[in-house]
Amino acid sequence: MDYRRIIPCLDMKNGRVVKGVHFVNLRDAGDPAEIGAAYSREGADEIALLDIAATLESRVTMLDVVRRTATAVTVPFTVGGGISTLEGIEELLKAGVSSVSLNTAAVRSPQLVKQAADRFGREKIIVAIDVQQNVEMPSGYEVVTRGGTHPEGKDAIQWAREVANLGAGQLLPTSIETDGTKAGYDLPCLRAMADATGLPIIASGGAGTLEHLYEAIVEGKADAVLAASIFHFGIFSIQQAKEYLASRGIPVRL
Repeated sequence: MDYRRIIPCLDMKNGRVVKGVHFVNLRDAGDPAEIGAAYSREGADEIALLDIAATLESRVTMLDVVRRTATAVTVPFTVGGGISTLEGIEELLKAGVSSVSLNTAAVRSPQLVKQAADRFGREKIIVAIDVQQNVEMPSGYEVVTRGGTHPEGKDAIQWAREVANLGAGQLLPTSIETDGTKAGYDLPCLRAMADATGLPIIASGGAGTLEHLYEAIVEGKADAVLAASIFHFGIFSIQQAKEYLASRGIPVRL
């Protein structure tokens, strides 16, 4: 059955899960392996672990934390942050990761997306696209990299088309304006990427209510909804999210 996925996101810094607003003002949320295991038990469809400081600190993702978390979770497991080589991707896949998320490295070297998709299969390659609103861009959205700190002068929707053509299997767009605000996802951005590429879109950045998850799927055309704060801090459970979506006619894995 074709169902919509619920993906708790573990943003990680210094080996701990953190959550911020607009990519800053981070607060501690716990140990990634423990949290990932709990979300697996609660019915998460997948788990995403994003090492948000890896690129800024010019290092690779913490492999020891990844291995420990991969052992603890029992659902597909995506890792992103500081991944910039085919060897790095291979190392993560060998560590038990199901798919990897490329962001800054893809912008710096777009051919990495093609090479990775060719070598490992496009289903294992997600391209994360952090965006900020910019009226000077044709779509109104600009790509930002390095943890949301570096505007690239690149149109986000055009970039989405480019990585789709290079072989990305899914896209993970996050709007800086909505990240951590709990005010809802950036629906026009999600919809534009879905329409432009035809790829599965993982909505990210801004979930605060169960209605927001529904809107991302119905109005934003997302195939999956990624959320952090609402799950980390006990606002809603994964089961509540799934039951709500099912009650609104959205196919989910209960």
